[in-house]
Amino acid sequence: ITKKSSKEEKMIKEEILQEAKNMAQELIEKRRYLHKNAETGFNLAKTLQFVETELKGMGYNPIHCGKSGLIAIAGGKKEGKVFLIRGDMDALPIKEETNLDFASNNGCMHACGHDMHTAMMLGAAKILKKYEDEINGTVKLMFQPAEEIFEGSQDMIENGLLNNPKVDAALMIHVMSNTPFKPGTVIVSSPGVSAPAADYFEIKIQGSGCHGSMPNTGVDPINVAAHILLALQEINTRELSVTDKAVLTIGTLNSGNIANVIPDTAVMGGTLRTYDEETRKFIKTRMIEISEGIAKTFRAKAEVSFGSGCPTLVNDAELSNCMSKYTQELLGKEMAFTVEELNKMSGAGQSSKSAGSEDFAYVSQKVPSIMLALAAGSPESGYGYPGHHPKVMFDEEALPFGSSIYAYMAMKWLMEH
Repeated sequence: ITKKSSKEEKMIKEEILQEAKNMAQELIEKRRYLHKNAETGFNLAKTLQFVETELKGMGYNPIHCGKSGLIAIAGGKKEGKVFLIRGDMDALPIKEETNLDFASNNGCMHACGHDMHTAMMLGAAKILKKYEDEINGTVKLMFQPAEEIFEGSQDMIENGLLNNPKVDAALMIHVMSNTPFKPGTVIVSSPGVSAPAADYFEIKIQGSGCHGSMPNTGVDPINVAAHILLALQEINTRELSVTDKAVLTIGTLNSGNIANVIPDTAVMGGTLRTYDEETRKFIKTRMIEISEGIAKTFRAKAEVSFGSGCPTLVNDAELSNCMSKYTQELLGKEMAFTVEELNKMSGAGQSSKSAGSEDFAYVSQKVPSIMLALAAGSPESGYGYPGHHPKVMFDEEALPFGSSIYAYMAMKWLMEH
């Protein structure tokens, strides 16, 4: 969108929304193919082939990035900044229980709506290609793998995602089921952190096995694990202030397989969620100190290791303000809200934050970024299960809105900047 009169801008805005609505059936078909052929992590052979073929059919020359990522470039014919839009492609290792005609039957499931994201991105790509001569700068389309394991975004960044051309700002959309909003309603994140950092961890306790009737001759790792588990909960209650929000969860504890034998080892696994990087660092340090200290007390050894994770997702204040204005321009005030507006409507006292982490956070740590939520199913309409549930479904009526939002947000921001 070059500098145009308000009348011309209104025409292009309405054209983009109508273009997206006109391709509704096409978007549904794309989404259903992706849903039926759900794949996880970086192992996205069918998904990648499908997306790459679709992009080439539109006239793009998709670029492979990292293990399984794809980049497409729209615009670039006029000087200007670079705006990135992200759609993640991976599913979850969940056996689907929806009974949909296009349900996945391979043990993987798009239970977080990434099939919706990918289809919406393909719709946006088609719109952006049609209006490519109008783009005042460049739109970089990021098709990302391995979001669910918090590794895909970082992998793409390490392989040049944010360079050539250098990205100036970025946007992601995430669909939401089980929400009391009309499909296609968009919610713009408030400035600051909207999704917590996440860390997967494992604590391995090395004891000394012995007969269950003679515990004095060995070192019981299960007993040590129990003391460590309880002690870790004291970090929240006694070592953090009332304003420090964190959740430390032990999800697995495995040890032994015979009732009358004390085993050699016990292994605990869990996750840590924090909204502040300093709090995150402090808790991880204390987890190591507490685990090692308690283990030593009981003559055992403990080793704490942290696996995949991601930092906090930070929303840029200027982008938050822009996207609030642009979404209302595109969809109207009845279908576009900020978190603050929703809080006022509901009487909530402060901005709500997601408890789920999002590895787009890696991008947000590098360039100004914004996260938008898109309503895709209400309980009243039969979409009453939350994300990551084997029965969750998403309302396909939201697809055209998502495509138009991706395209218009990028084009309008580039026009104004």
